[in-house]
Amino acid sequence: MTNTLLMPKATAVWLVDNTALSFDQIAQFCSLHPLEVKAIADGEAAQGIKGMDPVMTGQLTREEIKRGEQDTNYKIKLSEPKVRVPETKRRGARYTPLSKRQDRPNAILWLVRNHPELKDAAISRLVGTTKSTIEQIRERRHWNAANLQPMDPVTLGLCSQIDLDIEVQRASANRPAGAPVGDTLLPASLTERLPAEDETAKVRKEDEELDANAVFAKLSALKSNKSDEDEEE
Repeated sequence: MTNTLLMPKATAVWLVDNTALSFDQIAQFCSLHPLEVKAIADGEAAQGIKGMDPVMTGQLTREEIKRGEQDTNYKIKLSEPKVRVPETKRRGARYTPLSKRQDRPNAILWLVRNHPELKDAAISRLVGTTKSTIEQIRERRHWNAANLQPMDPVTLGLCSQIDLDIEVQRASANRPAGAPVGDTLLPASLTERLPAEDETAKVRKEDEELDANAVFAKLSALKSNKSDEDEEE
């Protein structure tokens, strides 16, 4: 199970107010954009959100914070949880963060073009969209269709490569097998009825021998008749 940070924006608020970590370090730890962290520091974002101390929740140690403050290139790491909570299965469409929702139409267009075997339900699970939006993009009826550019949803961070591979494999497994192309073998029921080449040649040879024997027999009969006539004379 992947260890994830709880309440990343509230954690970012606390780190901005209580540490000397850089915006990039906080953004990396909280999975936010550095500009979003800067907006939190400037008071332009996360207004009304109460900061959450990651040290109190056991997700970060004081030593890790101090190490990051001493080296701005150091990436602070999430502490291993003391208790493992079973991962709950997600139901329904995937939730997409507000900052990434504008990329969903481009991701849908990429999936439609590169994986036509995927059904609307699978695309909805991957990028968290509605069936009507998918249909509009398929049929080029989307309000922004002229400006859409196909973009890989994995690169955009809308889904993981594992989730995409699972959906593609599932869709491929349900796809009917294609019709055979080119020459194919005859069914066994037909080939069993066809005489083998050796047997065919054998039958042909026997027929030829029978014909030859018949000719010889006829010639012998003619000679015998002629001999009898000569004796009578």
